[in-house]
Amino acid sequence: MKAIKILAITGSTRKNSSNFKILKYISAHLKTDFEVEIFEDLGRIPHFNPDLDTENPPEEITVMRNKIDGADGIIICTPEYVFSLPGSLKNVLEWCVSTTIFSNKKTGLITASASGEMGHEQLLLIMKTLEAKFDTNTQLLIQGIRGKIDADGKIMNEETEIALQNFINNFENQFL
Repeated sequence: MKAIKILAITGSTRKNSSNFKILKYISAHLKTDFEVEIFEDLGRIPHFNPDLDTENPPEEITVMRNKIDGADGIIICTPEYVFSLPGSLKNVLEWCVSTTIFSNKKTGLITASASGEMGHEQLLLIMKTLEAKFDTNTQLLIQGIRGKIDADGKIMNEETEIALQNFINNFENQFL
């Protein structure tokens, strides 16, 4: 059986962030027929400029779009900064507006932050606008993340671990 390719995007540019650790946790707990690549080049994406969004966009944009387009599914895990999405993640998503690469793409959405409510709402709205395929079972808000995951990426909170396992199961079920 061909591996199911998942592109995981962290909304944080911080090395070894809580969001990165969650994506590593998910990667380790998905069934073996899933192959996960964590996109770590968020900080290298140029600022969105409609004048550059042409048939020949910057090379970094072409590479990123090809990774999204070539994936069978996408998982985004992001913090909330100042009651919004981090600018670097929003920038990546803005580069995708003029395309259809997210249309009907099986997607899982996680916001893991101190609060995260407003950032999560914005993430859902943007991904709905991009026509990504997700529902209430393939999205998750984890509040107070720093107290729920340790430095090694171990989930320290049973409720959070159960929520992540449910998220993983629901995400996998989209492919069955």
